[in-house]
Amino acid sequence: MEVRRLLRGRIDDERLATVVSEIATRYGRDDPSVRHLDADNWLSTPLVLDEDLFVKVISRQNSLVHAIITTGRNIGVFSAGTEGFFEHFGTPYGMAKHELEATDRMREIGLNAPEPLEALEIDGLGVVVLEYLPEFRPLDELDRETERELAPKLFAALRRLHDDGLAHGDLRAENVLILDGDLYFIDATNVGTSGREDARSYDVACGLAALEPLIGAGPAVDAAATAYDPSELLAAREFLDFVNIRPDHDCDAAALKGEIEKRAT
Repeated sequence: MEVRRLLRGRIDDERLATVVSEIATRYGRDDPSVRHLDADNWLSTPLVLDEDLFVKVISRQNSLVHAIITTGRNIGVFSAGTEGFFEHFGTPYGMAKHELEATDRMREIGLNAPEPLEALEIDGLGVVVLEYLPEFRPLDELDRETERELAPKLFAALRRLHDDGLAHGDLRAENVLILDGDLYFIDATNVGTSGREDARSYDVACGLAALEPLIGAGPAVDAAATAYDPSELLAAREFLDFVNIRPDHDCDAAALKGEIEKRAT
């Protein structure tokens, strides 16, 4: 967490106040409440205004860190025998605009995601404004039985995303929110169209890696098999070692591979 804070950097209070003032004016809010979220990320500074607006503020440092992460991920997927498919944004506003558009596209195809409101640039900062989901819980903060019940729903939602020509690119437990028993996807990253098939296999690998520590390798693969056939699971298997070296995943890749191979035979 400390490393993430260091890499994320700190936007000074005056610039954040400028952002809050502009958003308050745009949404007709007088003296809004402002709550800073101590989120486990390094690509933005998140705020909640009046408990109904979720505001992510993206600095040039965040954009630089995104470029470094993107390069590292593309080098990593080379190890799986494929070309890199992650793409970088040139500016903080570009990052904000992509998140707004990705969230909008997920909602268009019927997936649950926070309502996207707008993306804009304020004082050189990229700012994206979304609906704030109150009382949500990340997938990895539920009890084991509920996580097992939701696992097939996660892969069903991912399948729908893939069938509509999209890919998430950064699927992990923190990016799957649960509200009133429904799954919400957030924080989709930028994936190039030329590598979309590999990106989908990578998504499935990330879903397996997120679920294995929560419910075990067998149930995770069983859940994936409700939406993906054995050949698709074998394609995902090729990405498991790379996914597992990422700091935001910690799974038993060998156990997952073994379960996939049993399914394939």
